[in-house]
Amino acid sequence: MNDYDAVIIGGGPAGLSAGLYAARAKLKTVLIERGMPGGQASTTDMIENYPGFPEGIPGPDLVMNMDIQARRFGVEPKFTDVLSVAEMPAGGYQVKTSDGDLTTKTVIIAAGALSRPLGIPGEEEFRGRGVSYCATCDGAFFQGKKVAVVGGGDSSVQEAIYLTKFAEKVYIIHRRDELRATKVLQEKAQSNDRIEFILDSVVTNVMGNEQVEAVKVKNIKSGEEKAVAVDGVFVYIGKDPSTELFKGFVDTDERGYIITDAKMQTSRQGVFAAGDVRQTPLRQVVTAVADGAVAAVSAEEYIEYLK
Repeated sequence: MNDYDAVIIGGGPAGLSAGLYAARAKLKTVLIERGMPGGQASTTDMIENYPGFPEGIPGPDLVMNMDIQARRFGVEPKFTDVLSVAEMPAGGYQVKTSDGDLTTKTVIIAAGALSRPLGIPGEEEFRGRGVSYCATCDGAFFQGKKVAVVGGGDSSVQEAIYLTKFAEKVYIIHRRDELRATKVLQEKAQSNDRIEFILDSVVTNVMGNEQVEAVKVKNIKSGEEKAVAVDGVFVYIGKDPSTELFKGFVDTDERGYIITDAKMQTSRQGVFAAGDVRQTPLRQVVTAVADGAVAAVSAEEYIEYLK
């Protein structure tokens, strides 16, 4: 007999939404998260494009409410690491965790994505000593200082604006001649006198002694290099899916994203994927929660089919 009807791996918006829908369908549901609930959304200062909040809502507040709601309907939270997922000979799946093994009829993978590193000299050396991937987590450490934000998308520009609450100067360094962020965010950044743009440029080195002291910046058109004095570097050049554990278990694309159909079904029956971990044209909180709802309903249908 299976321990659970549904094991959800990942506690971000997709996982919490899946948990809410699964529990409301009276499925015995456990949600496994290795850190704090909320995923990337919990580290976002303000979410302005989630429907129903005309003034926006702080990311931590939104995901906290999602977590409370999911638990109210009976989702069992478990804070541990997933070590492996395997199909059992008699049907169902075994999920090995650091705290023991679980069995389940269905699995919903909502493991999200991790910040992509620059892969340059000094980045790893100064991680936690000036190099960060979360402005909400670390911005307050840079009161009155100068920081660089690397990237030109929504996340980088939004977090650069947030950092102006603390830093006296924020450089946005982007490899193209124009930002990729939405126009409303670009306009906000351009009207902020604490933000300076360094375009057509890449960071080639993070420099310092005990802490970050500067970044080396190269103009990709002229080839000119210069050092820009900063106390911190915030990296926002994209995400990589947290799918290393599932390669070979379900089909992924060339970038590692899990391939699903419209019902969030993966290549393996009874295993679903939702949110940033799957191949999708848009990765936002609103699409993640929609994915989670679809995955949970599909899991319920699959369990009914097994009867």
